[in-house]
Amino acid sequence: MKARILGCSGGIGGRHLRTTSILVNHDVLIDAGTGVADLSLAELAMIDHVFLTHTHLDHIATLPLMIDTVGDMRDKPLTVYCTESVLQILKNHIFNWAVWPDFSEIPSVEAPFLRFRVIRLGQKIKISDLTVTAVPAEHTVPAVGYHLDSGEGSLVFSGDTTTNDRFWPVINKIGNLRHLIIECAFSNREAQLARLSKHLCPDMLAAELLKLERDCEIHITHLKPGQIELTMGEIETCIGDFQPRMLQNNQVLEF
Repeated sequence: MKARILGCSGGIGGRHLRTTSILVNHDVLIDAGTGVADLSLAELAMIDHVFLTHTHLDHIATLPLMIDTVGDMRDKPLTVYCTESVLQILKNHIFNWAVWPDFSEIPSVEAPFLRFRVIRLGQKIKISDLTVTAVPAEHTVPAVGYHLDSGEGSLVFSGDTTTNDRFWPVINKIGNLRHLIIECAFSNREAQLARLSKHLCPDMLAAELLKLERDCEIHITHLKPGQIELTMGEIETCIGDFQPRMLQNNQVLEF
């Protein structure tokens, strides 16, 4: 199983900064940030499943455009998986006919371009050889992370989150964990802003990783443009023993 990083930045600006989106094999997308826009029409049309962590714009920006672009090129609806709370936000504020058409009713309710499927924490969704499970996240809006399991290995994506004691007992039970993608949106000098916005900074991340009981590769995501070098330097100071790596656009993680 291969996860291709389409976007992992906490913002935009510059040729290589794209917001959160991960393409698993060719047909499963985790979040739909601006990185999705770099895919070709053929690649977009092959995506059958989208799992959303939450509704902040950097994680859903291309979803409305994607379904508008390739809906008529597909022979079945694109399925978007999200929690009930996330679905209500999408319905009320995005696919509401004012901001964007409701493609779960286009071209008809009986045969739409888009369908939603509600998932719950801990629920496992099986797609071919991949099992996707929603895991706890703690953010300013309803949010989850995801555990992706190929059978041979697992990748966990924290989503946007802050200190979260519900997350680690779930992760520590994953015997085949290979990759942990975890956010660190702010530098330590903006620790107060990190707490208010329910993100992590290096000192908070260091305290969280002390709860990790599994050996795995740790990848840092959601770094703010303009603070990347500062934040990664602080991360190296705080948690260098964990050998964290900055997640890179177009990086491929196998699991």
